[in-house]
Amino acid sequence: MIIETKYHGQVKIEEEKIWTFTPGIPGFVEEKQFTLLAFPDNDVFFILQSINTPNLGFVVANPFSFFPDYEFQLDEATIETLQLQKAEEAAIYTILTVQDPFEKTTANLQAPIVVNTENNAAKQTILNDSRYETRHAIFPANAKKE
Repeated sequence: MIIETKYHGQVKIEEEKIWTFTPGIPGFVEEKQFTLLAFPDNDVFFILQSINTPNLGFVVANPFSFFPDYEFQLDEATIETLQLQKAEEAAIYTILTVQDPFEKTTANLQAPIVVNTENNAAKQTILNDSRYETRHAIFPANAKKE
């Protein structure tokens, strides 16, 4: 299938690469289907692209690339919704707020995106964990200079 995208123009994607957010994404509840698109020569940052709305794409990253100690427990409702059988089936991403300059970019660690890699069910879950906020600097050394 060929889709129009925000950052990549027209791209061909495989149906098996479509993630389904049954409840939608908070703030975008009508948007249920997304795919993950890589940037050329980059294995850290991705675009979570809506299948149906070309201008809706979120810059995301694996939070463990920037926060190796990041950890949380999924609630039973999320585990059930995603039909997760074991932890290894879950892929975790975080939505970034890209800033100018890029070194000021932040990650939303309070609301990670969890994907069941076996069935492509996905959900943005809200954590009730006071350690995490919606805007964590991904380059903390630069954040201290401010």
